[in-house]
Amino acid sequence: MNSIADNISQVQAQIDAACLDTGRGEHNKPLLLAVSKTRENSELREAYDAGLRAFGENYLQEALDKIDALKELEIEWHFIGPIQSNKTRAIAEHFDWVHSVDRLKIARRLSDQRPAELPPLQICLQVNISKEHSKSGCMPAETAAVVEELVKLPNIKLRGLMAIPAATDDASQQRQAFKEMKELLQLLQQQHPDLDTLSMGMSGDLEAAIAEGSTIVRIGTALFGPRNYANN
Repeated sequence: MNSIADNISQVQAQIDAACLDTGRGEHNKPLLLAVSKTRENSELREAYDAGLRAFGENYLQEALDKIDALKELEIEWHFIGPIQSNKTRAIAEHFDWVHSVDRLKIARRLSDQRPAELPPLQICLQVNISKEHSKSGCMPAETAAVVEELVKLPNIKLRGLMAIPAATDDASQQRQAFKEMKELLQLLQQQHPDLDTLSMGMSGDLEAAIAEGSTIVRIGTALFGPRNYANN
């Protein structure tokens, strides 16, 4: 079995190759966000020692325990899981980024509850790009109106969009969903040119996401191996 450091090197090589294939330069590579839900603190330390600094968590209490246990490390913490209203205060207080803001109510609570001494919370609006009933997210047609309200909130900084398209092994279908996300961001940038983030692409579809302009890829299994949910 490969070490986490070996896996990181392989994923970085995969990202480099995808960027080369699509004409993205060395300085235009997406951020590798390590999806660390259900992983042990020792595994996060190993990934940190191998150079990763951004970690994404889905489960709030598990994440808070890790943030406390690893507080001596210079980690940028990203919340990427579903958000219930009663969880917003802890998220606003402890995270640097939130990718899974799916409605205006949640964004308002995060802004209201962000401590004044912290910089604005960086957020992405989650878009239900495949229009799946089982998925959270703003419908594409509603996105522009929601963005107009989000940018008014004082203690958050809207950076862009996030999506988890319908799962498929068909590369052309993967590309199409990510292309729609890119076009949606480009439309929003006409009014809000500072939007710069597309959080899209996971272990199974990162090449397609990179080809369509992803700026953050969220990778878990390819870095850490199969998950063990026994402790959750």
